[in-house]
Amino acid sequence: MSQKIKKILKLKRKRKIVSLTAYSKNYAKLLDKYCDIILVGDSMANVLYGMPNTQNISITNIIQHSISVQKGIKKSLFVVDMPKGTYETISQAKKNAKLILKKTKCDAIKIESNKKNFKIIREFVKSKIPVMGHIGYTPQFKKKFKVEGKTKKEMQKLITEALLIEKAGAFSIVLECITPKTSKIITNLLKIPTIGIGSSSYCDGQILVTDDILGLSGFYPKFVKKYANLNRVIENAVKKYSKDVKNKKFPKTKNFLYGK
Repeated sequence: MSQKIKKILKLKRKRKIVSLTAYSKNYAKLLDKYCDIILVGDSMANVLYGMPNTQNISITNIIQHSISVQKGIKKSLFVVDMPKGTYETISQAKKNAKLILKKTKCDAIKIESNKKNFKIIREFVKSKIPVMGHIGYTPQFKKKFKVEGKTKKEMQKLITEALLIEKAGAFSIVLECITPKTSKIITNLLKIPTIGIGSSSYCDGQILVTDDILGLSGFYPKFVKKYANLNRVIENAVKKYSKDVKNKKFPKTKNFLYGK
């Protein structure tokens, strides 16, 4: 187990774990100063590629962006999502996970639970591939969004699922859009940290999509807090640039590379 993962494990019940997504070196370099975990998420499908969901992003896309992100990280735990269709069997999963680790030099990979892939997590851990789990709303496997853990039956299924993922050897687990009560129970039961997204403050840490908190994505569900409105900032900058070019105010002589 790496020192970075040991550090994350020690944070449980000491202080909240800070996590965000990144898809490029420039983002990662800024996030690395303040985050404990940086995730190259399959959310890039929506954020960067304009896809309606995360189910069609390729492993090539994931690897390309992860290589860029790795160049901006010094201290944070660097986690990479395995996209849908890359871990359907144990052999396929190990082959693709090893490819991601080799190409991106990431610290760990993340896979979404379909309530069946506990064996894959165990095999990863046996092969010394660190794994972050993911339960609740799992976009790779579910077409319709809903908050999970509302009924006693749902709650018990999620608790069992989380415990099985921990038993399989995952070092942490994302809880996505799970009720506060269920999130609290799972967090208290598990020895590994829980990272919440839309799952209340009871989790050991939080993760959001960076473009959402910066006001760039246009996607602002209730569980997202927008900390900036970069859409407006960027639009104003482009508007000024457009005006300067049209009015022959840019480039000026001081912008010339050589001569007049």
